[in-house]
Amino acid sequence: MGRNRHKRKNNHVVIVTSDAADSRMKQFRIRPWFLQTVIVILCIIIGALIGYFIYEKDIWAAELEKNMTRNEAIDILEQEKAELEGQVAELNEVIAGLNEETSKLNEKVKILSETVSQQVAAESELSGQLERRYIPTRLPLSERATMENVTEDLTCVFTAGAGSLVVATADGTVTVVTEDPEYGHNVWVDHGNGYTTIYRNQGDVKVKQGETVTQGSTLFVISDESSKLGYQMMQGDAYINPMDMLEISG
Repeated sequence: MGRNRHKRKNNHVVIVTSDAADSRMKQFRIRPWFLQTVIVILCIIIGALIGYFIYEKDIWAAELEKNMTRNEAIDILEQEKAELEGQVAELNEVIAGLNEETSKLNEKVKILSETVSQQVAAESELSGQLERRYIPTRLPLSERATMENVTEDLTCVFTAGAGSLVVATADGTVTVVTEDPEYGHNVWVDHGNGYTTIYRNQGDVKVKQGETVTQGSTLFVISDESSKLGYQMMQGDAYINPMDMLEISG
């Protein structure tokens, strides 16, 4: 009993006062456990602050290093971007140059195409002219003549004045030079395209077998004694009417 009677509860007293003349003192009793709790909390806060300030340098250094690394990466990317933009600009210049060259080449191709077309047309025209030179469409006399008739064997009989020339009606090769019982002589010209023309006259022959003649080449010279010309034409192995082929004007 005596021991318990001497055991007393310890309280802490907090006195709050003011420097005013009429102020009163206020006393607050604080339990020991509450004060201990407050002290522990303050120690934890102070320790946290101390730890924060201790490691703040490392945190900021790490953040700074991270920022520097990011900035370096950004600088590298910016540099690469600038290089790519430069390469793109160079490529654009090259493309522009190529487009200009292509335009020039297209113009040259157009000119060459037109030239080739003109040459082809000219060659086609020339070829047509050459082909026409081998088609016996010309009158077989150099001067005007009178056609008497067409015989049953499809011989056109012409009468021409002295001095007129019996001429080849197209380009070809002389294949036959023989005597003719009615006209004196005959000359055969093969035109190489299936056509063969036959000229019959009493005058002297002016060509030889195997000789190449052109349209208008002289075969005979008409004289007073040889005014008649018998003219025949063959296509393949058949005689045809020469009048169907002759181009007569005048």
